[in-house]
Amino acid sequence: MAAPGVTDDLKEAENLAVQLSEAISCGEKDKAKQCAEKLAALSLPVSIKVDQKAYPQDTIRLRVGVEDAQLDSYIPITMMITVGMTIEELKTKVKNDFGFHPCLQIWVIGKRLAKDTDTLYSHGVSKDGDQAFLFIKDAKAANLSREQQKQEEQHQQIDDIIVTMAMSSLEPRGTGPPVATKAKPRPPLLPKPQIGWSCPMCTLVNKPTRPGCEMCGCERPAGYKVPASYNPDQDELLRIQLEQEANLQYQKVMEEQRARNFGIYVETDARNLIDNNEELECPICFTTIEPGEGAVLRECLHGFCKDCLKGTIINNMDAEVKCPYVCDDYSCDYKLQDREILSLLSQEEYQKFLELRLSIAESRSENSYHCKTPDCAGWCIYEDDINEFPCQLCEETNCLLCKAIHKDMDCKQYQDDLRIRAENDIAAKQTADTLEAMLQNGEAMHCPKCKVIVQKKDGCDWICCIMCKTEICWVTKQARWGPNGSGDTTGGCRCRVNAVLCHPNCNNCH
Repeated sequence: MAAPGVTDDLKEAENLAVQLSEAISCGEKDKAKQCAEKLAALSLPVSIKVDQKAYPQDTIRLRVGVEDAQLDSYIPITMMITVGMTIEELKTKVKNDFGFHPCLQIWVIGKRLAKDTDTLYSHGVSKDGDQAFLFIKDAKAANLSREQQKQEEQHQQIDDIIVTMAMSSLEPRGTGPPVATKAKPRPPLLPKPQIGWSCPMCTLVNKPTRPGCEMCGCERPAGYKVPASYNPDQDELLRIQLEQEANLQYQKVMEEQRARNFGIYVETDARNLIDNNEELECPICFTTIEPGEGAVLRECLHGFCKDCLKGTIINNMDAEVKCPYVCDDYSCDYKLQDREILSLLSQEEYQKFLELRLSIAESRSENSYHCKTPDCAGWCIYEDDINEFPCQLCEETNCLLCKAIHKDMDCKQYQDDLRIRAENDIAAKQTADTLEAMLQNGEAMHCPKCKVIVQKKDGCDWICCIMCKTEICWVTKQARWGPNGSGDTTGGCRCRVNAVLCHPNCNNCH
């Protein structure tokens, strides 16, 4: 016997539920809110659902694919339903029309397993031709009692539906033409061979040429091949034609898009400096940059305001300008391109930048030589076998051995003249001092034959005097060969005579 307090709560809950339903139906929000708060205070189970009257009452045709657990055949049927019908009511209708117990029915609609309390409308069923899938389980697998199993065995199974379809267009029980009970015994019905591919999701057998399941949209198995003997019907031919037209249209759209993208790329590449298309914040000065007012670097796509980029270039002390983007975890190593630098600087600023770049490159390069003509910016990087540098700016020829310009004189004449002029000419004295320092430091030597100053700029220990053409061993500071010239080992450095090197520091290359 229920306690008096519990009985009072139930009666109040019933009244409140009725009032809540009426308030919601009439659109009375305040009253509905009050009833809901009172019901919540009672903490009793309450169920609210949309009334059948709220759904469209027109009947529609639902296309259902039916499959039996004991057979491989697949049966398409059509059922007349209303969209407000629940799955439980749908199962009852199938039981009444075809004799399958609700426990044996599994409904799949739109790739979802339908619950008994769901409505068909909640699964998207709303118009003629919408689809669903019904799987009939085995009676033993459904855990039916022996009596229920016996009743199910007496009912028609899925193969009987095939016969009914042929005889009465699959009308529900009791609505088709009478069927004789003492008919000629028919042979057992074999499952029809499947023409097409079975959906791995809902098991619907689709036409061979379909790329996806007609029921649930699942893709066709990758290994399936359309039989060579298959002849599509008119509907399938129309679908294939529409699909081909859609593919052609898609290819056309993609080609147009690629052409547009290529045009944008060409137009962008033609610009020396790329403007920002979107609003951004400069990572240097943290100001907001409106579209078109900043610049985006080509190599790394970092965006800055133009003033900050220009300042970075002007204050740069390297031959190349790095992207100035830096954060706590990352520092960009990409370089600004020359055309970006040219666009950001004035002509005068760009000229100064080029001069700085040349100066830095000259100072950092080995074997570099600057033209001796006053105020000439010409310089070069020389190799060991080059003794002269014809400057293309001032058109003067520099002697790399004497570190000077001695027009109309050879090295010996110049060096003799230099010693005479060094007594009165300050510039000549400085040059003479430089040559003397090179002799003292071992960077130069006197030719053992003509006594002109020669030096080894780079490479192996073999050098040749440009005046008398005497071959010289740099490490021993002697002639390479004896008095009879090349091959005479009676004198000179005698390198590798009896397999002995001429000097411990000899590189064995002469």
